Amino acid sequence: MDREKFEELVSRAVKSLPEEFLNRLENIDIIVEDYATVRQTRKSRLKADQTLLGLYEGVPCTARSSSYNMVLPDKITIFQKPIEAICRTEDEIITEVGRVVKHEIAHYFGISDARLREIGRY
Repeated sequence: MDREKFEELVSRAVKSLPEEFLNRLENIDIIVEDYATVRQTRKSRLKADQTLLGLYEGVPCTARSSSYNMVLPDKITIFQKPIEAICRTEDEIITEVGRVVKHEIAHYFGISDARLREIGRY
């Protein structure tokens, strides 16, 4: 899939979030890259059999204080090639992009991987 089409899928996934979440997204960039960098992979502390599909980098909303201002935007990166590698069809790519976007947005709101597993999401 070409980059422009993949970026459109990411954009649609973000726009499809419930309004109460969309209205609370601020000072965040959501970008697409082919693969994670070595630094991003190390930072994510993945197990050897895991693949990095997306990454949230920043200060979660729940960890911000009143002194949180004048900072660079948080960043969510969606990794195109690993998502394409685990999907067989375009419909699967669309579904997986939506899942990964929601997962990383959850981290922005302070929800950990452990909590997402606990509530049965992702």
